Amino acid sequence: MRVVSIFGTRPEAVKMAPVVQALANAPEIESRVIVTAQHRQMLDQVLELFNIQPDYDLNLMQPNQTLAQLTAAIFTHLDPVLRDLQPDWMLVQGDTTTVMAAALLGYYQRIKVGHVEAGLRSGDRWQPFPEEVNRRVASVVADLHLAPTHHSRENLLREGVEDWRIVVTGNPVIDALNQIVRRPMPAEARQLLEQYQIGEDGKQLLLVTAHRRENFGEPLEAICHALKQLAMRYSKEIQIIYPVHLNPNVQEPVYRLLSGVPNIALLPPLEYLTMVHLLQAARLVLTDSGGIQEEATGLGKPTLVLRNTTERPEGVEAGVLKLVGWNPEKIVREASQLLEDENAYRAMVSAENPFGDGHAAERIVAAVQNFKEPGGR
Repeated sequence: MRVVSIFGTRPEAVKMAPVVQALANAPEIESRVIVTAQHRQMLDQVLELFNIQPDYDLNLMQPNQTLAQLTAAIFTHLDPVLRDLQPDWMLVQGDTTTVMAAALLGYYQRIKVGHVEAGLRSGDRWQPFPEEVNRRVASVVADLHLAPTHHSRENLLREGVEDWRIVVTGNPVIDALNQIVRRPMPAEARQLLEQYQIGEDGKQLLLVTAHRRENFGEPLEAICHALKQLAMRYSKEIQIIYPVHLNPNVQEPVYRLLSGVPNIALLPPLEYLTMVHLLQAARLVLTDSGGIQEEATGLGKPTLVLRNTTERPEGVEAGVLKLVGWNPEKIVREASQLLEDENAYRAMVSAENPFGDGHAAERIVAAVQNFKEPGGR
């Protein structure tokens, strides 16, 4: 059985890394890896960390390219590779433009498509944009839906997906997280904690990521104003670390509004190993990222989600995540409560992890190997 794994961004690579490892260890499977390099630098960090050597690197990242340009490039460059490989299965993960375009190409070429992390829904096709529609498109053409939770499975069933096409596997991000937390803290993380005097006898770390397309413009500026207010209000108590996404639509407002604020550190994107260890050290997380929501929940770190909806309600139900949107007053109010009220803070700390037990990759490979379509191909 020839199985090709296709991904293009850092979050995809993190979640697919354990799957690629499990495929490589399956003697009955010939595994191939294709990367679109939708995000070049951030992707390469993860490939090196997990020692993944792509068989095909399409290297499609261009400065400030539009979604249409990226989609067209994936169609044009990935199509001949798939025709050459002729795989039995294609595995794609999540909700990126790479996922949407690759899944359609799989359908065009009659390759079976397995969708890892299937069934996530926010219920609003504009939030997150374009991810909500990307994952719905992938669901329409997928042969096998590898759902991370029973909540995701229920979403798929409501949309008419046959039950036998759905396997609840857990999320492989927990597999990856378990590998990373066992590694020693890297020098970069240790240096940052020392440099900003973060620790039991020093300042508390507020770790921030904000880069979603639907937050470009006014929402991101409002988030920056909230961060500045928090930095000024708790100038002696907290240190904000904000690794800033490379997209110019993020870089420009963030550096314009937050450069020079004494206890806000604006950094280039951090390597995944460093980021996970900073998550472990954080008092509080503020994010609009999907993966960070899962990782923070896995580590039991109270997290304010800088969005109005989330496709990961399991984290909200577990009590670790709280939706706050991008209103500055609400962000400051909720963060202040968690910094000042120990009871409120403890109520959000959870040892329960709804996203998996660290064995998702094994279940994903087994589901592919055992898949049988009644009366079909």
